[in-house]
Amino acid sequence: MTPSRTYPQPRELASRIADGLSILLLWHPADDAISVSVADSHTGAYFEIPVDRHRAMDAFRRPFSYAA
Repeated sequence: MTPSRTYPQPRELASRIADGLSILLLWHPADDAISVSVADSHTGAYFEIPVDRHRAMDAFRRPFSYAA
């Protein structure tokens, strides 16, 4: 049996809910990366975008500006 590797779960650094949108700023310790996730409770739409750590708070405040 091959041992499985477990990776730590992303850690929430900041969160906010506004107008049905749940926005999370996440740190992924396995690869030391930052992302912003957006979930829309009205439509069920969801996306997550990787962001440069120097722009993390700006991306958290304005995630649609960073979505491609």
